[in-house]
Amino acid sequence: MGTDTSKGDGPEPEPSGPAAVGRRAGSPNQSLALAAMLFAVSMTFIDQTIVAIAAPDIIDELGLTSTQMQWVINAYLLTLAAFFALGGRLSDIFGHRRVMLIGTLVFVIASAMCGAVPAGDFAQAWLIGFRAVQGIGAALMFPAALAVVIAVFPVERRGRALALFFGLSGALTAVGPLLGGWLTSWTWRAIFWVNVPVAVIAIVLTVLAHIPNRSRRERLDLPGAVLVAVGMGLTVLGLQQASTWGWSSVATWACIVVGLLVLAFFCWFELRARFPLIKLQVFRDRAFRIDNLVLFFSMMAFVPVFFFASVYAQVSLSASPNQAALYLLYFFIGFGIASQWGGRILDKRGARPALKLGTALGAVGFFLWAQKLTTLSMHDQWLYAAMAGAGIGLLLAPASTDAVNRAIGASYGEVTGITQTVRNFAASIGLAVFGTVLTHRTITNVEGTLVGKGVPEGAAGDAADSVAQAVTGQADTRGPSGSGPVADAVKDSMQAIRMDFAQANQWVFYGMAIALAVAFLFALRAPGGRVRPESTPGAEQARCVLNNRSSRPPSKGI
Repeated sequence: MGTDTSKGDGPEPEPSGPAAVGRRAGSPNQSLALAAMLFAVSMTFIDQTIVAIAAPDIIDELGLTSTQMQWVINAYLLTLAAFFALGGRLSDIFGHRRVMLIGTLVFVIASAMCGAVPAGDFAQAWLIGFRAVQGIGAALMFPAALAVVIAVFPVERRGRALALFFGLSGALTAVGPLLGGWLTSWTWRAIFWVNVPVAVIAIVLTVLAHIPNRSRRERLDLPGAVLVAVGMGLTVLGLQQASTWGWSSVATWACIVVGLLVLAFFCWFELRARFPLIKLQVFRDRAFRIDNLVLFFSMMAFVPVFFFASVYAQVSLSASPNQAALYLLYFFIGFGIASQWGGRILDKRGARPALKLGTALGAVGFFLWAQKLTTLSMHDQWLYAAMAGAGIGLLLAPASTDAVNRAIGASYGEVTGITQTVRNFAASIGLAVFGTVLTHRTITNVEGTLVGKGVPEGAAGDAADSVAQAVTGQADTRGPSGSGPVADAVKDSMQAIRMDFAQANQWVFYGMAIALAVAFLFALRAPGGRVRPESTPGAEQARCVLNNRSSRPPSKGI
């Protein structure tokens, strides 16, 4: 069994020798460590929504098309998804604190460079390139930051700590549109520069918290890192571009199919690697599988709701971007309150009650919210938006924390890399599938409205397609422009078109309710009980396997 002295405080063994003495001599300040990690990851969450608000100003100053601007947004999300698993593994090998600081520096330097983009022929390549570097920095930073929080809090207090971590960091996603609107009134470049003081605070707090830099001296699986980055990158690229290229496009399906094949080969390769990037044996554990399945179907609703609710508010409710951000606050009020409750349930009773209640409440909330979209009134929707947010808030931290607590034999960075990859992949699927549903239903509804106004079917179909592409952010204009019978019919039908769009969004929100209902079915199969220090089933055997891994021949399968 070696010299491992871990007491069950999670998958990662305690350091022995001088490292252990140093840790006992200077224990980390848990409050400062949590605050530092929150400041660090806040940049990654805000950045997912803040750029979209500044898009019109960026397009106008740099002369970009809306398609090029979409790449500015997607470049960040694409590299974030592709490099999460690698970021988690690097934090294990080189230390969570060190990789978190490196990721923060990469992210903030890339942010400053995005804000300094010069006007001219190189503007598009410059901005897209440094946005991709931002995504790499976030992929390094986030798993390491989450692993730091997990490492400094004992298992019996971990639920509440991570509830606060996910609750506040998730709520910051709603701050993006508000902050973006305010900063853009000065200059759109400020949406990138604002990351500089935030990063400085995160770095200073990290130093003051005296966080130990625990590491595992293992080889980095470079072939596995390349395979998962290529596989995730191609698959997410195909899903992201489906709305632009179309689902009938060869390029769309080539990216998705080739990406999935590469991921399948990655799994086969990892099962035979001596030091794999991801130890797929962790999926043997039933609780770990259930936690990730619940996260997968829940995240199909959680991340896409930012986009779809914001666009619905601006189109159907005629809200400004700042008013749309306030509309999203209903969701996050429920999310923030319930996330603290979910952490307490996890600490006292285990993950299963929180998963069941959260998925059920979320499914009901999204279903009732969908029914109220056609009232075209924020006042009639706030309760159901809060219910949907509360459902997600209840389950997010418990599912993520329980996955870490039960994945014996894997390390904090590795497991957080897995769960975050699952979350990002699910979000990409949700955005692609629900975006297709929204576009299709909007075209059908608007075409019916225009035909009712006397527009010929062919012309009505073309105009409906133009309107749908415009309101979902895939075109440079707001539908047919100029004069003529079709353009006049569109202008005269705007109130009806707003209702058409609201009805199309109902299908999307019903789809989110179905995703949460599927997650509920998996939650019913979650093992009961609370993970306790020193009593995790199979922990001792798994530690033995981990400590003796280097003396065993490569595995031939699970």
